[in-house]
Amino acid sequence: MTTRTAATAWESLFRTQVTLMQRFEAAKDFEPLSSREYDVLFNLSRMPDGAARLRDLNARLLISQPSLSRMVDRLAGAGLVARREADDDGRGVVVVLTDAGALLQKQIGRRHVRHIAALVDAGLDDDDQAALTRICERLRAAVSDAPTTTPTTRTRTELRSS
Repeated sequence: MTTRTAATAWESLFRTQVTLMQRFEAAKDFEPLSSREYDVLFNLSRMPDGAARLRDLNARLLISQPSLSRMVDRLAGAGLVARREADDDGRGVVVVLTDAGALLQKQIGRRHVRHIAALVDAGLDDDDQAALTRICERLRAAVSDAPTTTPTTRTRTELRSS
């Protein structure tokens, strides 16, 4: 495999995700929330007891920690989540999904899953969807296990030969 092959595969995966997210946003799948706010509620709904330390929640999202803190404040103000101190130390913050937050997440989630199915079913049959799931899970596992480093800089000659 070449660097170009990996880059092409990544670009295809990324552009597909962008295209789908644009469709979801245009259809207002996440209203009355933003997609990022919904992502917070969705991730909390998958956590034991609907709760997670702020840093653990942040590890699952594409958002900076300060932005997440501000978002949690807004969601708490709307009664969708609550903040509490971590039981094992007073410095940690735990974010908890409230009953209202869980209900809204389920309502939005049902609508969103129907839209996902409509779009994905239009382009992929069941076998394709199963293969895509396996490929994405395998890639995620490989990347999760890999050290967090950046590749070394390659020379122009090396880049031309790829």
